[in-house]
Amino acid sequence: MWLPISPNSDFSIHNLPFGIFCPNAVGEPRAGIAIGDHIVDLAAAAEAGLFGKRRFFKKIFEQNTLNAFIALGKPVTSRVRRKVQEWLNQPATPENAGKILSDRRSARMLLPVRVGNYTDFYSSIEHATNVGKMFRPDNPLLPNWRWLPVGYHGRASSVVVSGTPIRRPHGQILPPGGAPDTPVFAASRQMDFELEIAFVIGKENVLGEPIPVGKADEYIFGLLLFNDWSARDIQRWEYVPLGPFLGKNFGSSASPWIVPLEALKPFRLKGPKQSPPPLEYLQQRGAQNYDLSLEVAISSPKSNTETVVSRSNFKYLYWSMAQQLAHHTVNGCNVQVGDLLASGTISGPEAGSYGSMLELSWGGKQPVAMADGGTRTFLEAGDTVTMRGWGSQDGVRVGFGEVTGQVVG
Repeated sequence: MWLPISPNSDFSIHNLPFGIFCPNAVGEPRAGIAIGDHIVDLAAAAEAGLFGKRRFFKKIFEQNTLNAFIALGKPVTSRVRRKVQEWLNQPATPENAGKILSDRRSARMLLPVRVGNYTDFYSSIEHATNVGKMFRPDNPLLPNWRWLPVGYHGRASSVVVSGTPIRRPHGQILPPGGAPDTPVFAASRQMDFELEIAFVIGKENVLGEPIPVGKADEYIFGLLLFNDWSARDIQRWEYVPLGPFLGKNFGSSASPWIVPLEALKPFRLKGPKQSPPPLEYLQQRGAQNYDLSLEVAISSPKSNTETVVSRSNFKYLYWSMAQQLAHHTVNGCNVQVGDLLASGTISGPEAGSYGSMLELSWGGKQPVAMADGGTRTFLEAGDTVTMRGWGSQDGVRVGFGEVTGQVVG
């Protein structure tokens, strides 16, 4: 390959994720593929004739979301990715390289898709058990949890791209020790992150026609990192009987690069054994989980030093993406290109692998030490949360970059 890439780069030749960017932080949005510290400008590549049908592809790649491109289907999107791979693998620098490549570090990234619908699952058995132990120590998992991927419909309008500040929400809170009839209206005191991975729908089904678990891969375009911010105190008071509302809908952060499903093939593996065996429509074969390392870091405005508070892995997820999608549509629900389906908080079996401050501080009872000498039970004003994810095996590294957000207020 003529373009030098660090072996530690998330954006290797094996990855080539898709995103929407503005070159040099200005100009019109356009589609791109990340490679090392550069972005392949797909509109410029189309103008150079890299994909054929110049006008058609140039128009597709000059849009401010990837929805129209993704809707062309995997035969087309995979071909575009292969053509870029071939272009990068030439033995000598192509003459058009200067026109096609942009500096990734100076680009302004946008939300890669127009999110029509967003669904959040609750698919980590470690996370569900930890939360259950705090509030129902004698019965941590509710009776339905091992039978189906629990989920709820979230708020698509407040999904924002990495780097967007997140304002601390206000809502009704029941003060500690307060009687059930003494709620107050106040800013959340228990602001939290949730370490998640979301997948992007790349193919639509017809209303009334479920997607079988064995065909889920056809409908999943790719994955991105996702921080589903939570206000635990607001959530605790409001969630019975209908579930999350104001404690969740104030903001969710998505990483700007969508890693195509085909780039993650080297990291596929079987998930945890499911007991009891799922009902027939949720039974799956082969490797449906992914060995992807995940970490969460917090930095405060008082210090430039970040503290890694969690190291986890996507492989721990009890319910796979294929099962999530099959269950989501088994009643005939239709999914649309650009829809986001998130995993729910991903926690591992050890304390250092928990995917939320709720678990890491065990409901605020066990403060987490910070590198600057302070502690945290929940997030404070000015804190920046950074999540990272990657797969690495036999010299092949495929990463997601980062998803960041700073708590304001």
